[in-house]
Amino acid sequence: MTDTTKEQSGSPGEPRRASSGKRGGGDPGNRGRTTIADGVVEKIAGLAARDVVGVHAMGSGLSRTLGAVRDRVPGGTRSSVTRGVKAEVGEVQTALDLEIVVDYGYSIGDVARSVRVNVISAVERMTELEVVEVNIAVTDVKLPEEEEDEPEPRLQ
Repeated sequence: MTDTTKEQSGSPGEPRRASSGKRGGGDPGNRGRTTIADGVVEKIAGLAARDVVGVHAMGSGLSRTLGAVRDRVPGGTRSSVTRGVKAEVGEVQTALDLEIVVDYGYSIGDVARSVRVNVISAVERMTELEVVEVNIAVTDVKLPEEEEDEPEPRLQ
């Protein structure tokens, strides 16, 4: 019996692969590498966390105040979408740290679980990265009678 499969010759000791007969070989969608920046994952996670009922805001009180000032300065460095979110992105996995403020009256445990589920779902769906952990720090509880930390704009 003869083998009719065409094989590419390689260096001695190198495995030989069957040729597909196509130019470049294989699916064009798999040629090359895709990298995802930390900031992309941070934006996705920040938006997903804010969608959870019971999350009042993201970030610590100080970071929210500084962020409000930074948002008003042209060329401010960090978007309010990523405030309170830190991502470490590898080639196939990511880990996230979130700081949240919970509205008074909501179960912190339930809100944290819902944030994890929503963030993991959004990040994995959009990036195809495996989310290995989502650490959540609850930095404050927003009481109904408290005023907003962010100052009112001076111009109307």
